[in-house]
Amino acid sequence: MTFEGNSAQQELQSINDLKKIPFGQTVPKHSLLLLYWFTKTVNIDQWNKITLTFDPNTQFGCHYYGNQEDVLLPLPTGYQYYTVGNLYTSTSHELPDYIRNPPVKEYKGSNSDRIVFSAKKQNSGVYKINRVYLTQHQGLSSTSYDPSNTYQLSTQLLQQIGQFSSHNQTSLQESSLERLASLLAQKMLLQN
Repeated sequence: MTFEGNSAQQELQSINDLKKIPFGQTVPKHSLLLLYWFTKTVNIDQWNKITLTFDPNTQFGCHYYGNQEDVLLPLPTGYQYYTVGNLYTSTSHELPDYIRNPPVKEYKGSNSDRIVFSAKKQNSGVYKINRVYLTQHQGLSSTSYDPSNTYQLSTQLLQQIGQFSSHNQTSLQESSLERLASLLAQKMLLQN
């Protein structure tokens, strides 16, 4: 893990780095489900460029985030931050059921965890992603993100999670949502 700038973000490069995060203690386990969904919802090409498969202004409860607290790194020209993970917006019903209603009690969230990403709309209409963060609100009633629990996610980590998803796609589709949560916990947290 590395630290970035003055914002004290830790950059997670691999699943091994992800396993060091205290999920269930200071970070909601629900974050793992959100992260799993996000990796299935973006495209990563052979040059490690990440693009969205949805409109961040209208789908999945996603919306613009201004970074007023300067928790995240400054943006390159033309990019905006967006946040996804709020379970109580008018378009949150588009999120999969395993995120909105996790079948395993320990994965139920307090609606505090979020994925924040910087994106820029290309001439083709596709949004190109520059950075991805896993974060959470500082408290249950806070709208500010917690800098000590904000992690920048590398493209490599997103690919590793996506590859896990691809290799296990058949068994995940055939199994219950509880099995999905169990597989995620085993892969990301328990294996050495």
